[in-house]
Amino acid sequence: MSIFTSGSLKRSSGVLDAIRKQVKLITLKPAKRIVVKFDPFHEKAPETRKFLYHISDQSVLDTNLYCILKTEVQSDLSTPSVEIQLNEGGKVTVKSENLSCLEILKIYNKHVTPLAPVEEVGTALKTKATKTSHQLAAKKKR
Repeated sequence: MSIFTSGSLKRSSGVLDAIRKQVKLITLKPAKRIVVKFDPFHEKAPETRKFLYHISDQSVLDTNLYCILKTEVQSDLSTPSVEIQLNEGGKVTVKSENLSCLEILKIYNKHVTPLAPVEEVGTALKTKATKTSHQLAAKKKR
């Protein structure tokens, strides 16, 4: 009799590794403006501040130099939120009161990152040696 197994064969590397993977996937190309609002005295604000930390990393900001990242610190015990204005005119609002930093990053990657324009693959550089070899091959066929 065999024992039924489920799940992965190795253990997860942890939350920090999962956050690192999500940050590598982030691109700001479809975003025009990102506004992160939180009250520092709200008990759920640290997760939104962690998201702000990861989104303001220089490698993430370099994906779109024209994206505006704005932080609004409020003192009215309002719930933390992230508003993303898209280049196409849409708006994505994430109420992050009951979400962890990893969940906010996953939501961003699920709804915003796929809207990024697809980069065209450039042509390979041609050297004199490859040009002459192609010309010789074309002459031999004649």
